[in-house]
Amino acid sequence: MIRTPLRPLARILKARDTGENPDTIERENIRQRHEEMRDKSRARAEGRLLLMCVMFLGAFIVIGAQMTILANSEAQEPRASAAGARIVAQRADIVDRKGRILATNLETHSLYAQPHHMIDKERVARELAEIFPDLKEERLVKDFTGKRKFIWIKKKLSPEQKQAVHDIGDPGLLFGPREMRLYPNGTIAAHILGGASFGKEDVRAAEVIGVAGVEKYFDDVLRDPANGDKALTLSLDLTVQAAAERVLYGGMRLMNAKGATSVLLDVHTGEVISMVSLPDFDPNDRPRPPTEGNPSDSPLFNRAVQGLYELGSTFKIFTAAQAMDLGLANASTMINTAGPLQWGKFRIRDFRNYGAQLSLTKVIVKSSNIGTARLAQIIGAERQQDFLRDLGFFEPTSVELVEASGAKPLLPPRWSELSTMTVSYGHGLSASPLHLAAGYAAIANGGKRVVPTLLRRSTPQNGPRVMSESAAREARSMLRQVVTDGTASLGEVPGYAVGGKTGTADKPKERGGGYYDDKVIATFASMFPAHDPKYVLIVTLDEPVETSGPEPRRTAGWTAVPVAAEMIGRIAPLLGMRPDVEPGQLAGITLTAH
Repeated sequence: MIRTPLRPLARILKARDTGENPDTIERENIRQRHEEMRDKSRARAEGRLLLMCVMFLGAFIVIGAQMTILANSEAQEPRASAAGARIVAQRADIVDRKGRILATNLETHSLYAQPHHMIDKERVARELAEIFPDLKEERLVKDFTGKRKFIWIKKKLSPEQKQAVHDIGDPGLLFGPREMRLYPNGTIAAHILGGASFGKEDVRAAEVIGVAGVEKYFDDVLRDPANGDKALTLSLDLTVQAAAERVLYGGMRLMNAKGATSVLLDVHTGEVISMVSLPDFDPNDRPRPPTEGNPSDSPLFNRAVQGLYELGSTFKIFTAAQAMDLGLANASTMINTAGPLQWGKFRIRDFRNYGAQLSLTKVIVKSSNIGTARLAQIIGAERQQDFLRDLGFFEPTSVELVEASGAKPLLPPRWSELSTMTVSYGHGLSASPLHLAAGYAAIANGGKRVVPTLLRRSTPQNGPRVMSESAAREARSMLRQVVTDGTASLGEVPGYAVGGKTGTADKPKERGGGYYDDKVIATFASMFPAHDPKYVLIVTLDEPVETSGPEPRRTAGWTAVPVAAEMIGRIAPLLGMRPDVEPGQLAGITLTAH
């Protein structure tokens, strides 16, 4: 930077020549220099001020825009999901075989609080506790007066609850839209549907995920947008399911049973038309799983699939069918029933003394343990295992329930000759009622393996053959005679020709081994109509006691059989089956020819 001299020599000399004061020139130059410095400082200050104004304006615009966005959005509770992850709330419906809704979605709201915006925290806590009895006023006050700025109050509200909260009128109470899973039929088919809960969630939406039953088994299918909200169609018939639950509940109470289960299976398609487990629950308010005690005592326990029981004499028909299929016996073959049957230190006895021998048919009709055990000895352990394996008794059922995969039948650790004899009449092998239904379906449909399914099918399965048609036909005839002449006489339903087999098994103790003297698992495995079966029905009661007589009665013939008969009488017309009733003789009227 070049400055102008304050006393330029040329101007000083000229001023002296003209008689001017040289100091005036210096003062003038100092003034000009100061003015130039002030001008430069002013320009520099104006530039800085302009830059600061631009920066403040930009910051104001950014802050104003952010405040506008926040004013039009909901506060989010911190969550562990990835930032910006999209929550898909939509979930496909579940319907029965006739398209009736079993599970659907309902638009509702969640309730959360921002305590720093509340006006009267104590009043809000008091009124919320009045609206929601499960909330504690003291806890709410503690939460509202703490340091938290976001508090979940309720994840889902009914319209009435939302209006009641809205009437509180506090700006710190806010609602968030979301969808929830609704089961409009309440407890009906609860164990099959299972239930749903919330996965990833914020105040604007919540991810609905299956937690049990078909909801969890088909979770990916139900949540997949590519399916276009296409409903999942089950094999269940809602009307039949409701009727079965009502009858079974009444039977369980009447027979003083601890629990009960039933399975209705189409013998050709393998479709599960009805599956009931009691006690049950409401999937709209699914209880928490138990953390202690016996899991089977929980209402969440599906006895039809998860319950592994010794099913007693219902297994005898498998022994008879295999013997006939192998050509070792026929319906009239005489079997040695003299007893007791001694094997080592063990004795096998019958409920009554049936004499020295019975025909194979009578062994089933009278339910002789000794006769069945002797027949099993002839069949042998290896062939018996192969037959039961073909019927599906060695693996969990593949039915579309997440609970089914863990229900593998309990087999003898060492399959000795004694095991062969006891398994032949249903002791020493524990399986689920659904396993039993599939086994009886093979007899009912002419000898083909059936795999139970909860999905609707329109064609028969045509599974591998496990026994000959003749053996299956003879077995069905025996089962019919069990109802007409044997232990299941209370199972007759006029017009529907029921065939079946009773089974009463002592209940094993939870600890220490052995069996209870006064606790049984009573089962009736039936099919109808016996001459051309369409359906198999299994009814099992846990610890039943029939007390109408002078002595308590626990056998299946007195407990499970009448319950199954009542159920068949109710559901057969709902299945579109007409009763086949022969007209009676008209008293006092004789037809004559004209």
